[in-house]
Amino acid sequence: MTDRDRSQRDGGVFGSRGGFGKYQKRMFLLLFLPTVVVSMQKLAWVFLAPKVDHRCRMWWEEENATYPMDDELKKLSYPWDEKDNNYDQCRYFSHALSCGSAQVYDTSEFQTSAVIDYGLVCERAWLRATVQSLYMVGMLLGSYVLGDASDRFGRKPVFLSALVVMVVVGIGQVAIPHYGALLVLRLLLGASLQGIFLVAYVISMEMVGKRSRTVVGVLAHGFYTIGYFVAALLAWLISSWRWLQVAMTLPALLFIPYYWIIPESARWLIAKGRSQEAQVILMKAAKVNGQEITEDVLEAAVKNDTDNKGKAARGNFLDLFRQPRMRLTTLNIFFNWVVNSGVYYGLSLNTSNLGGDPYLNFVISAAVEVPALAMATLLLDRVGRRIPLSAFLGLGGLFLVATVFVPQGMSWLLITLAMCSKLCITASYAIIYVLTAEVFPTVVRNVGVGSSSMVARVGGAWHPT
Repeated sequence: MTDRDRSQRDGGVFGSRGGFGKYQKRMFLLLFLPTVVVSMQKLAWVFLAPKVDHRCRMWWEEENATYPMDDELKKLSYPWDEKDNNYDQCRYFSHALSCGSAQVYDTSEFQTSAVIDYGLVCERAWLRATVQSLYMVGMLLGSYVLGDASDRFGRKPVFLSALVVMVVVGIGQVAIPHYGALLVLRLLLGASLQGIFLVAYVISMEMVGKRSRTVVGVLAHGFYTIGYFVAALLAWLISSWRWLQVAMTLPALLFIPYYWIIPESARWLIAKGRSQEAQVILMKAAKVNGQEITEDVLEAAVKNDTDNKGKAARGNFLDLFRQPRMRLTTLNIFFNWVVNSGVYYGLSLNTSNLGGDPYLNFVISAAVEVPALAMATLLLDRVGRRIPLSAFLGLGGLFLVATVFVPQGMSWLLITLAMCSKLCITASYAIIYVLTAEVFPTVVRNVGVGSSSMVARVGGAWHPT
């Protein structure tokens, strides 16, 4: 075999020497366009169920009473809450008299909200956090169940099925006006969204070469940031939380034709013994990339990858903990994922609690992700993984600690520190994805990455909203 043939086998077919040609770029774009919709759905709770000011409706007021009340009458009607430095929103006359569901809501900033429709305030306030926690549990289940399904039945069918489920449950949230249904559907939504992103990520990593995986891995998060901006725009334009949910869901219908466009992962086909189907896909990729690959080179590349897949398929979850050094590595990686997920979603989903304009805060939160991903990309190639990861996590933590000492009324400083922390945690989140795929040995790499993503949802479910 000539040097050119070896280059074709190693780089032209599976891209192990760079391999990010025209075909790979086209597939990468198609695969991660749905991530824009995934991002909107993940962050939608900020605008679907924002916390709104409220007060007890007095017995002389009509059911359609408006929120504003004369200051003198307010002093006579509601006790002062020293903790919140405001009038008690859940009781009247004394802290012992609860008004229950008889609430008047402030709709000056958010005209509608799931909080208002389902009465998720006062004694029922914990139900609001429960919805988002179950959504994160759904993501955890999706990481495991759909990740395993993609290994068993193929990347493409799981990817497309998750898209269909996302549309159905996304619309179902507004079509079925029942809190119990909302819980179940948010859980299913979390599972489907995780399936879409993770499967797209896996297919992309299987298409490109090792030298391109760092850039591709970070760029994938760029589509997530685009969804951040689109979500802010839609929320600003659409006042109804139900119609907003519909607007954030329906664009997924544009990706249903992917059934005829997106190919199955060639590496998965080879691992399943379907080499002829894989060769058809690889020949098409080579043609789009302007490469000429002989049948002998293609067969040799397929055989080589089959052998490697067979060796890499022996690992399981327990193998992550068998050896002391591997055990420490696994626990370290898991801890990093939990911290990154908890802080990232804690900051992203609580922008409306920072004070100031909630829409502007959300846009700023999206904007800081752009330099964060740019810095992560540059540092990964020039400095490495561990030092930037540690530095971003340390700085992000210091910025968060500093928010504790911000004087009341200085919301601009609070927002600035929170967004500096958001920049750091976004960069570290992108880095931990790449590091996790590299730190585990080949035999346990797939289970290591999947388990890390699953464990991360513990951090997401734990954060306060």
